[in-house]
Amino acid sequence: MLTLQAVPQPFDPGWIAFTSDRGGTFDIWLLRPRGGPPARLTQGLGADYSVPYWSPDGRSIAFIGVNHVVHVLDLISRSVARIDQIEPYTLLSWSPDGRSLAYVKNGRIVVYDTLSHNSNSIAEPGASDVQWFPSGTELLFAASDASGNGQLFRIRADGSNRRQLPKNTDGPIHDLRLSPDGTLALYTFPGASISIIATVNLATGVVYTLPGGPLAKNYYPAWSPDSRSIAYSATAFKEPLYYSLIQTDSRTGQNQRTLAASGCFATPVSWSPDSGSIAYTGCASGDQATQLWIVDFRQQQAVNVLSGGRITALQWSPRIRRTPESIYTNSVYRVSFPYPSAWRQVSEDRYEGIDGFFQVSAISSDDRLAEVCHAEAFHPLMPYGSSPQVSMATIRGQEACLILPSADQPAEMNNQAALIARYPQPIRIGESFYNYFILWADAGHIRSLSSRLSFL
Repeated sequence: MLTLQAVPQPFDPGWIAFTSDRGGTFDIWLLRPRGGPPARLTQGLGADYSVPYWSPDGRSIAFIGVNHVVHVLDLISRSVARIDQIEPYTLLSWSPDGRSLAYVKNGRIVVYDTLSHNSNSIAEPGASDVQWFPSGTELLFAASDASGNGQLFRIRADGSNRRQLPKNTDGPIHDLRLSPDGTLALYTFPGASISIIATVNLATGVVYTLPGGPLAKNYYPAWSPDSRSIAYSATAFKEPLYYSLIQTDSRTGQNQRTLAASGCFATPVSWSPDSGSIAYTGCASGDQATQLWIVDFRQQQAVNVLSGGRITALQWSPRIRRTPESIYTNSVYRVSFPYPSAWRQVSEDRYEGIDGFFQVSAISSDDRLAEVCHAEAFHPLMPYGSSPQVSMATIRGQEACLILPSADQPAEMNNQAALIARYPQPIRIGESFYNYFILWADAGHIRSLSSRLSFL
């Protein structure tokens, strides 16, 4: 059972998700760099290979967890959906609208809708590192040709208009990453013992090779959110130990800087949302990372913000453009909750905007909640499609259910979903008493609206 409850807005810029066994098992944790203890987000679901991937709206984290299962963690409700089983270390890429995940499984590109739980796949033998272009309509991926050279391709999300990008002759490519603005891609070549970072202009095909570190062992390259710079871990050696340099460079390899050093052979790196700082791991002794450090790009001052437990991956939250909110209060239905300020009232109990809507009402019934939810979800007119998803929940301590539409929902329903919650006490409207409150909203907003619902 998931719990829907109002929470502060901590999942905006300025939080780091990381994978650690500091609680006894590998799990996803959350840390606020400016202070405060880390918070454990999962219980026994992670693995040492789990990498947290933030959705663009900062509301969800996807990761490959125990038994190679892809999990999607909703940071508002703290519910976890298990959506597929794939190979560890497979790249997971969120669509720009934060709704779909793209990844590779068994020689196919999979696009999975995390709201409807439907998916489609595209046959692409040998594909790897699939990811979304900013348009939300196309995907980038890598695949090797008959000569063993890695090639880049772009394709529409429906599998049409597949085309190869400028030809590569430098051998296999790894760690393909698209710049946030969608104009360049970086990759490493030719392998692990020697790992060189290159960038390619996707329009012209011009390739730039970054000078990298002293041993040509450059790992975990990551674009800055503003697409101007690349950070990476460059392995170095000083008798008797290997260590790594935290380095950055411009997208064309003409402005290399060394910001800090880590005691690890190599460390994942992640940029802050404002492209001003870089987080990385540190090894106090041995090869296992047990520290989390942050270095300010402008001041080149490194600070140890966390120690204890093995840390295998980290990812800074994205920059969130906060939507202005207003408070909706209805004294008849005895509820209150925030909603986007741009939405306008179109009827007594309904508000609409270009990106969504909500409507409220109440249900008079002495039936159990499960029966009320089933009656709404599977109404003969099928307003939620033929196979809606019904999840039991709690909100403000009251039992509730969430109804999400199936893919065959009628188009005129505008992706309508619903929340039904039992009132703390039956309310009286006119001469009748009502036991249940119902909120209809588009599937993209139903969770955020209901999670901050208050009964008056």
